[in-house]
Amino acid sequence: MNRRFNPLTVLQATEASPTLAALAERARDAAERLRAVEDLIPRDLRAGVQAGPAEGEEWCMLVGSNAAAAKLRQLVPMLLGRLRVRGWHVSTLRIKVRSRR
Repeated sequence: MNRRFNPLTVLQATEASPTLAALAERARDAAERLRAVEDLIPRDLRAGVQAGPAEGEEWCMLVGSNAAAAKLRQLVPMLLGRLRVRGWHVSTLRIKVRSRR
């Protein structure tokens, strides 16, 4: 029996699976949220900030240190305002420090 394996691209696999498609959409949404607010984040902190998950009206941003988290927490009202103006209904913005592994 000669079976051929037809590899799929990540895009094809994502489109073929509702679960993967939903996950990809959530990742895109989180990245768009970060792009919408990145100019409000101090330049020296931007490289260390990552978009985290969004659940309903809550979004999470991930940072590399406690100092960066403290600074971003001061900016939360401004970041939330920008997100709302851009059409996201976010009532809570959590800032989490990424664990070091």
